[in-house]
Amino acid sequence: MGRHEEFMAEAVAIAETNVAEGGSPYGAVIVRDGAVVARAANTIHLTQDVTNHAEMVAIHEASRILGRNDLSDCVMYASGRPCPMCHAAMRLAGFKRGYFAFSAEEAQEFGAGSADLYGELCRPLDQQPMRLEQMRPEGASPYPAWQARQKT
Repeated sequence: MGRHEEFMAEAVAIAETNVAEGGSPYGAVIVRDGAVVARAANTIHLTQDVTNHAEMVAIHEASRILGRNDLSDCVMYASGRPCPMCHAAMRLAGFKRGYFAFSAEEAQEFGAGSADLYGELCRPLDQQPMRLEQMRPEGASPYPAWQARQKT
């Protein structure tokens, strides 16, 4: 078994253990330079926090361990296809590569996924099931001040 397969097998094993312990079938492993930096299961069942997907928990842990939010030199191995939230977090953290074992469509067949969400988020805001509208207040945005601080 190659290293990629080994890391993926670990992510799937984490997912299987999580199911046995009452959680959902998701596990993640983050690797840097051939070594595991972080491993995590989906912990929503323990925390009641819907953002505690395995990938998110692993990103939090890897960032803490490495002392930085740039994980561009890391690789994500996930038991299931990362949802849009996790995919976006991976991109924001700088990941250049990730692998997943099982598709969102397969997860949805068993009531464990949200494959429809990928398509919903591609629709214009007024055609999405959750209504999200811009409501701009008076005054300047915080972006110019933030940009100015980045230059110092």
